[in-house]
Amino acid sequence: MIKQTFEQFPDRMWVTAVQVATLWTSPESARDIDAQGTANPTNIDAWVDSLSYKDSLALCDENRVQSQLLYGEPVLVTEIKGGWAHVVIPSQPSGKDVRGYPGWLPLEQLKQVDKGEWATEKYAAVTADKTVLKTENSDFSIKVSYMSILPVAEEGGDQVVVRTPHGKQYVPAEDVHIYPGEEGTVKGSGKEIVTAGERFIGLDYFWGGMSSFGYDCSGLAYAAHKANGYMIARDAGDQAKAGREVAFDQLQTGDLLFFAYEEGKGKLHHVGIYYGDEKLLHSPQTGKGIEIIEMAGTKYEKELCVARRYWEKAGGES
Repeated sequence: MIKQTFEQFPDRMWVTAVQVATLWTSPESARDIDAQGTANPTNIDAWVDSLSYKDSLALCDENRVQSQLLYGEPVLVTEIKGGWAHVVIPSQPSGKDVRGYPGWLPLEQLKQVDKGEWATEKYAAVTADKTVLKTENSDFSIKVSYMSILPVAEEGGDQVVVRTPHGKQYVPAEDVHIYPGEEGTVKGSGKEIVTAGERFIGLDYFWGGMSSFGYDCSGLAYAAHKANGYMIARDAGDQAKAGREVAFDQLQTGDLLFFAYEEGKGKLHHVGIYYGDEKLLHSPQTGKGIEIIEMAGTKYEKELCVARRYWEKAGGES
């Protein structure tokens, strides 16, 4: 779980107020069939399930979706236009904007909170695939994704009280990991990065996906690193430019592998996590689920173009 910093935010800051908010290329990018993903409240399960293969593919091929945000994730609002907000996401580094990942989302999917209430000593990161948050009298509940991070208000017993855009809510203690916000967690190993990713084997690919409702290739890599205390770039192209470059004969479990067209000489188009034993853990493409494959004899063996390592060995040696 990554450190929580708020210096870049104003005293009244905006946070995501739905279970998952999708970041669109423009306000015109969302279609009528996307209503369950653009409303408040959202129903991400129903939205994803309702899209045909063609509808899902269009999110990429027609350049409609950029990324997603999790419940409670802070954003900087840079413009408001016709019920839509242009935002940047500081927790998702990007070469598109030095402040964070840019895009548009419905303004009603955001809520303003006091920074002082959000900047607490401890945070609860969801470590279950998904969990349900409820108010004290259970008159409101919301199902949220793995790696949603919220400020801790109270802890003790089998429930943790967290601050949310909808006030204080209760989450099962067994579904979260509590950690100090200023420090983050102890950074995980390459094997722990793989462990974080392999729990989602079979989960359908979703373009722009950054949640356990559906990941794209770089979203899976991002989430697995986030779970182990590493903040990496959101997109594969940016991920391939940082970290430590690793020779192909020196690969270790947890390294990121990148793939390009024209047998590795063309445009970079994919990223996966090295599983060890010449295997790849990845979220491949629309219509397929997260899987572990042997690379030998596949297009991935031919298209491998670069490897990067973000994880650290014991003692901080990378």
